[in-house]
Amino acid sequence: MTRSLQRTALAWMTGLLTVVGLVTVLIAYIYVRDQTNEFLDGQLRQIALNAGDGPAITSAAPANDQDPEDQFAIAKWDGRGQLVHRSDAGIDIPRQIRPGFAEVEASGKRWRVFTQKDGDREVQVAQQDEVRAEIIESAALGVAAPIVIVIPLSWIVVGWAMSRLLRRLDELAAEVAAHTTLAREPIPMDGVPSEMAPLVLSLNGLIERLRAAMDAQKRFLADAAHELRTPLAAMQIQVDNLTAEQVRPSASVASLAAGVKRASDLMNHLLRLARLDEPLPAGRERIDVGALLLEAVADIAPIADRANIDVGADISTAVIGVAVEPDVRTLFGVLIDNAVRYTPSGGSVDVRLSCEADRAAVEIVDTGPGLPKGQEERIFDRFFRGAPFGSEGTGLGLAIARRVAERNGFELTVENRADGRTGVRARVVMQAAQEQVG
Repeated sequence: MTRSLQRTALAWMTGLLTVVGLVTVLIAYIYVRDQTNEFLDGQLRQIALNAGDGPAITSAAPANDQDPEDQFAIAKWDGRGQLVHRSDAGIDIPRQIRPGFAEVEASGKRWRVFTQKDGDREVQVAQQDEVRAEIIESAALGVAAPIVIVIPLSWIVVGWAMSRLLRRLDELAAEVAAHTTLAREPIPMDGVPSEMAPLVLSLNGLIERLRAAMDAQKRFLADAAHELRTPLAAMQIQVDNLTAEQVRPSASVASLAAGVKRASDLMNHLLRLARLDEPLPAGRERIDVGALLLEAVADIAPIADRANIDVGADISTAVIGVAVEPDVRTLFGVLIDNAVRYTPSGGSVDVRLSCEADRAAVEIVDTGPGLPKGQEERIFDRFFRGAPFGSEGTGLGLAIARRVAERNGFELTVENRADGRTGVRARVVMQAAQEQVG
């Protein structure tokens, strides 16, 4: 089971940011609480030190616009211990014996009290703990709010950064996937993260070694096929001479001739595959698709006549295409030869060319036995021959056709007919040029 790197990293980052945020908020709250308490205690002290003579006990209500934190309970006594001033007659805070700060309860509420004794006077200033707590909470919230906001913003920013990084990794994966066994260029290093550079360098080294191995394999294949052509040609000449000397060739001679022909066909197909594995030429030609298709039909016509197979061509639409002409000639020749080869005597092969907009379609339909059931996906494998096809052929025809289609960007499909009749329908779709012939 694979795990998402982005999701795992974001999950860890979310947990880390949450823990860091909670710890930071707690520390900020403790710090703000201590600083606020110190500030408010300083206020009480300053009020007590600067409280002058005021009116006697008053019961005046506080102003409507007065904030709770501005409400202080102030009481003053003279040198004889007589109460000379109280800011709110409804609040009776007990007189403290010792000077300094104290926590007392009066009128059903908790108060923070500061007592200042100075010669012939005594001043007592009190503030509600509830009001002090509200001030501390407001101050702490003001400090913690940016931290709380930064946490999701950090999550978004880091997530965006990781998304960009992983997008580059996706692009890198796409570049690696696009490198087929025929790729000649290394993976570009532009924009590759430094942490991924060793991996990309290793992949480039692997591509270079694979390319060298493929080149060696292709050279061996081409050299072997080329070397075998000469002895096979000599054998074919000897078989032809032997056949000509006999009025009625024996079965062994016919079998030998068929074997030599199959070996020659195999060598020719191997040489074709070796050439098709080379890089595509830079300059492609404008070709007359219909003319090439007619040439392929004409080339196969003598073989079809001897096998009593009717080959028909419907090429009423002439199309100009852009491709490598030898490749297209090989593709049409292989597909038509394949259709004729596996069509029984008395059957037919129909070749059609059509064009819609900027796409040309070539269809080759035969009345043969069709593709083996369950093996449709293997028909393009090299040296694969289905059981219904017998021993004819080399098993390389459709492999060559697919390689030509890949090199030129054609769409190639080979499938059983869908009109209720047995046989195979091969279809090639290619890009057509704007100009048409005729």
